[in-house]
Amino acid sequence: MVVANPPPSPLLIFDGDCSFCRYWADAWKDRTGDAVEYAAAQHVAGQFPEIPTESLRQSVQLVVPDGHVYGGAEAVFRTLAFASRGRWRHRFALWSYQSLAGVRPATEASYHFIASHRGLFYWVTRILWGKRYERQSYALARWVFLRLLGCVYFVSFLSLATQITGLIGQRGLLPASRVLEILHQQVGPARYWYFPTLAWLSSSDGFLKFLAGGGAAISLLVIAGTLTGPALALLWLFYLSLVTIGGDFMSFQWDVLLLEAGFLAIFLAGTEIVSPPWRRSRSRRAAEILKSPDRRSGTAEARDAQSALASSIGNRQLAGSVSCSPSPVPSALLWLLRWLLFRLMLSSGLAKLLSGDPTWRDLTALDYHYFTQPLPTPLAWYAEQLPQWFQKFSCAAMFAIELGIPFLIFTPRRLRHWGAALTILLQVLIALTGNYTFFNLLTIALCVTLLDDALLRRFLPRQLVHSLVSEAAESAQTGGRPARRPPAAQILTATLAVFLIVGGVVHIPGMGGLQRWLPRQALEIVDGTDPLHLVNGYGLFAVMTTSRLEIIVQGSNDGQKWRDYEFKFKPGDPRRRPPWVEPFQPRLDWQMWFAALGSYSNNRWFVNLMARLLEGSPDVLSLLAKNPFPHGPPRYVRAVTYEYHFTNFAERRATGDWWRREPTGTYFPMASLRR
Repeated sequence: MVVANPPPSPLLIFDGDCSFCRYWADAWKDRTGDAVEYAAAQHVAGQFPEIPTESLRQSVQLVVPDGHVYGGAEAVFRTLAFASRGRWRHRFALWSYQSLAGVRPATEASYHFIASHRGLFYWVTRILWGKRYERQSYALARWVFLRLLGCVYFVSFLSLATQITGLIGQRGLLPASRVLEILHQQVGPARYWYFPTLAWLSSSDGFLKFLAGGGAAISLLVIAGTLTGPALALLWLFYLSLVTIGGDFMSFQWDVLLLEAGFLAIFLAGTEIVSPPWRRSRSRRAAEILKSPDRRSGTAEARDAQSALASSIGNRQLAGSVSCSPSPVPSALLWLLRWLLFRLMLSSGLAKLLSGDPTWRDLTALDYHYFTQPLPTPLAWYAEQLPQWFQKFSCAAMFAIELGIPFLIFTPRRLRHWGAALTILLQVLIALTGNYTFFNLLTIALCVTLLDDALLRRFLPRQLVHSLVSEAAESAQTGGRPARRPPAAQILTATLAVFLIVGGVVHIPGMGGLQRWLPRQALEIVDGTDPLHLVNGYGLFAVMTTSRLEIIVQGSNDGQKWRDYEFKFKPGDPRRRPPWVEPFQPRLDWQMWFAALGSYSNNRWFVNLMARLLEGSPDVLSLLAKNPFPHGPPRYVRAVTYEYHFTNFAERRATGDWWRREPTGTYFPMASLRR
């Protein structure tokens, strides 16, 4: 079909009385920008009498400048071929429609089926995407994620700053200087790659404090939105340096999770220099000029501002009332952060199932979890008292979230929002019943990448929303489309994506068999970058501990009367209430939990702990809550074990104890320093 008076640019005609048609016309307009015009058939049908009225009711019609008219699925494919985002995908789809056998009849049949049931599919559209089309921009999501990440860095570095010398200082439990000396002797020049750390410059206590304290200070720049990209690069380097030399005390999964998320955040931050919460956008300042022009300067400034503002806004209008404010967030990096969240959650569930642990298989793991976890909270005591049917239900719900919800990450926006909400709910519940340092906050920060600006603007301050969304709009080129990234940046992002996808797949529990299908060179690259912790495996508590042994460290001057060393947060005195300590991480208290699962011979740092207590090391004693020998170190030390269990309501009413315990034996025999 050919019309006599074609439009100067492609024109897509749709049924303006159809809500389903209006929704998708807005969606396509967002993709094609000014390259295609859109109009309701009720407004322009008279201009094209050659197009039958029935055709306008049944399907969209694309009229191109040479007069040809295309309808149905072909009109959609040809329209989207003008899209500036994902152009190669849409052009490939059009080529497939035109060239591949079977594609044309299949897509046309699908189109006409949907067109015949618009009411049903509009209902589905509303469920999956919303009542009105909302462009999925992520300027607010990026801003919130980076600030939350800055908070995580701040608490992690600040926590380390208060413990660093006692843990890995010169007179600490695992002196970094001694570790680096051994590596220098045994590894040679390759040590700089396999053990990357700034501590090669200096391993003094002062420099370790600089890394931890400096990291806390730099993280404030990220929170304030100042020099965000460079600050994140320094934070990653500082934290990697501490993880490399931290040994057992820096070997937790959330440490490498922070490194992996922090590395991606460097690129996500882009070229942002200053973006504090209080900043006003240029559009807001111009609008204020329009409202209150300076009387002393006449109206010239107001007219200039009005002209510039009108020009900026005028080029960013969609069909209807949909705004085309572009997102400055590189979609590939956003998806890589989502890929990290997907692996984290799915791996957590798979690790439990594939471990073969019977308590996970029969859903009884929570019968033990609350009292056997490293550092329970007061609410864990109450959760322990809940009936078994509720514990089994909670365990099944956890598996549903860890194994099923991650796949919602790859679904339309509303399902992604539900996936984020359920994941955040799980993290909040975990945080309420256990002190898991900054892990829950970091996971919640990753969930923010699933939320778009249309949702977040409902919960954030209006001034902040206006500032960020306006700045994103002002960064657009004419026509409302995002500026194209330099080819070098696109190549770097693509390379990084391939690396993280390949490395991530092989680290998912149960996916090891895929390695034989992957190129050997790719696997060698993944393995070779292990020291940088760019991609990691996850899976907390794959095997549930069913009893709790606590190590009680004691000292004595005569070998007869023994006094307990009280730790700050781990269980000791049965009458002491479980603490709230998250997001701070007492790393010695955590390692004491792991040490109880084995023997002191497998934990070199524990032997050093006993030696430092005999020496009266101030740095190590600062890690403890109570020194029972304030006037000088004891002559002897030892460690005994008790089996701990939460009391019940009756026992607590009778004794006031949160714990009941029974002695089980000796963990570390009596020892003293050689005189």
